[in-house]
Amino acid sequence: MLLDASQSQLVLVDYQAQLMPAIFEADAVAQNAVRLGKMARLFEVPVWGTEHNPSKLGENVPDIRALCQRTLSKMHFSGMEEGLGEWLRVPVKAPQGNARSLPKHLQKPAAAAEECNTIVIAGCEAHVCLLQTALDLLEDEFEVWVVTDACSSRTERNRDAAFDRLAGAGAELVTTEMVGFEWLRTAEHPAFAELLKLVL
Repeated sequence: MLLDASQSQLVLVDYQAQLMPAIFEADAVAQNAVRLGKMARLFEVPVWGTEHNPSKLGENVPDIRALCQRTLSKMHFSGMEEGLGEWLRVPVKAPQGNARSLPKHLQKPAAAAEECNTIVIAGCEAHVCLLQTALDLLEDEFEVWVVTDACSSRTERNRDAAFDRLAGAGAELVTTEMVGFEWLRTAEHPAFAELLKLVL
C-alpha cells in the first residue's frame, strides 16, 4: 500500500523552541520536518501543527510553524485529547440544488466529501507526545504513517522504543523521501522537479 496525496494530511508535533536544543539529532529532524511541510504544499496536502504547553516550551520553530495551516496549543500529551481529531475529519458536503426540484424518490443521496483518513505524522518527543497522538489516531481508525527521520526524543533509546511500539500497534514507519516519492508516484508529475530540489 502506497501513500496517496489526495487522501493524506500531515501533522507536525511539538518542534518547539525550548525543546529542540535537547533533542537527539535535532537539526536533521527539524530540516526533514520543513521538507515534509514543503512537500505537502506541493501536493495540496493539509498541514497541522501542535505545541505542548507553549507558555513554557515556546512556539514551534518559525520555519515549521509557517508551514502549518493551524497550530493546536495543548496541555495533554496527545493532541487527540484536545480536538486534533475534529480538525482532521472532513465535514460532509451539504446537499446541492433545490430540494423541491425533483420528487424525493428521484433525488440522489448527498455525496460525502472524500475522506483524508491517512495521517502522516512526525515530531518530538517521539516516545511521549508523538507516540500518544499516533496511538490515539490509530484508536480513532485513522491510518497512521510515522516519518522516522523527522522524529526524535532526548535520547536515541526512547526514540527507537517509540518506533517499535508504533509499528507493533499498526503504524507504518516511513522516511521523508518515501513520503515525497509516494505522493509524487511518477517522474511525469508536474511537481517532480520541485520535489527533487527538496531532497537533493
